[in-house]
Amino acid sequence: MKPNQIWSVAECNRWIKHVLEKDERLSDIWIRGEISNFVHHTSGHMYFTLKDRDAKIKVVMFASHNRFLKFIPKDGTKALVRGSISAFERDGTYQLYAREMQPDGLGSLYLAFEQLKAKLEGEGLFAQERKRPLPLFPKKVGVITSPTGAAIRDICTTIRRRFPQTEIVIAPAIVQGVDAPASIVSALRLINQHQEVDVLIVGRGGGSIEELWAFNEEIVARAIAASRIPVISAVGHETDFTIADFVADIRAATPTAAAELAVPHYLEWLERLKQVDLRLHRSMRTRLDGERKRLTSLRDSYAMRQPQRRLEEAQQRMDSLQIRLRQGIKQLHARKKERFTHASGSLQRIRLKERVDGKRETLTRLRTQMTQKLDRRLSEAKAKWVAQMAHLDALSPLRVMDRGYSLVYKDGQLMKSKEQFAIGDTLVVRLKDGSIAAEVTELAGEVKADGTQKNRSGKPDAV
Repeated sequence: MKPNQIWSVAECNRWIKHVLEKDERLSDIWIRGEISNFVHHTSGHMYFTLKDRDAKIKVVMFASHNRFLKFIPKDGTKALVRGSISAFERDGTYQLYAREMQPDGLGSLYLAFEQLKAKLEGEGLFAQERKRPLPLFPKKVGVITSPTGAAIRDICTTIRRRFPQTEIVIAPAIVQGVDAPASIVSALRLINQHQEVDVLIVGRGGGSIEELWAFNEEIVARAIAASRIPVISAVGHETDFTIADFVADIRAATPTAAAELAVPHYLEWLERLKQVDLRLHRSMRTRLDGERKRLTSLRDSYAMRQPQRRLEEAQQRMDSLQIRLRQGIKQLHARKKERFTHASGSLQRIRLKERVDGKRETLTRLRTQMTQKLDRRLSEAKAKWVAQMAHLDALSPLRVMDRGYSLVYKDGQLMKSKEQFAIGDTLVVRLKDGSIAAEVTELAGEVKADGTQKNRSGKPDAV
């Protein structure tokens, strides 16, 4: 660049980016700080700020790198971030382009442990119903651990002491460091492919949380869960717990305890066999004594002392029963024959056909008599009904009206006395062949011989 040259903003930012990327110290750098303003974009990229008490720096971690993270970053998490420093030309800001990130300190390791534990538990990998029982007498026991550690010596010693018949198959693995997870997973897959063992011990001796961390890796936990062989987890001491312990079919407090769970103690089973053998002998002696007494009782019984006599008595009883059977059959035949003869005679005496014919004639005669009586009663009732109808017709008011009489109604009521009439009343007069309407204009007096009525003035009254 020339002195006093005027730069554009883009040129300036581009030069700054070139200077930063040219510095070898900034091309691969570790920075410790606390995460804030964390954003996990839908694209998969992570954007956040790494800060300490005095300063802060922007960080971007692209999806191609953050998919390998062993924990879920969030605000407030202390972390160690590895990457390179460069500038973002558009905004003129420099930032850290992260390639790797891990929790900083035991607190962050515990956070990563709890996050993975919650995730796998939510998927059901810790469920009790998926735990498998261990074989009682395994022929082969597989061991995945370091071939040089104390754990392998403790496991082999314990198995040979407790159950020498069992064969031990060792799958060496790295159990500490960056390469440990992949090594443990590879050993698990190898043993499962061959399926030569009946039960599998996975673990190592004690150590710090960092030294045991390989057994808290997600790939190790999923490999244990996918094993088709029952797995005993034996990591560290009794107080150490790892994700592998929760996923395995059973957890052992120590590698030695795992060996004790994997195989039975042959001395204990020998003692059990002795006890079973003792109980079996006692039971057999008791059973034999009982059968011996029963045999003696049968041998001394009357039937066994004189068997020919028992057979003769049985033959005698059978002869007696045969005689009784023949007699009973003869008596039954005689009774049946007597009953048949009696029934045949009774049937002949009854003369059933003659009785039926007599009953039929009686029925015909009774039917004829009943028909005649019904006809006579019907004629009498009809004549009585005709006479009653003639009497009712004679008493009918309509017959009276045939002789010139009529009926007078007021408001639907039949009038019988002049006291019921008043001047102006509207009347209905019913005649033989119909009815007429009339109005009362005068009230009549006494009836004369000629049928007219006379009032006080000597003039006839009118209705």
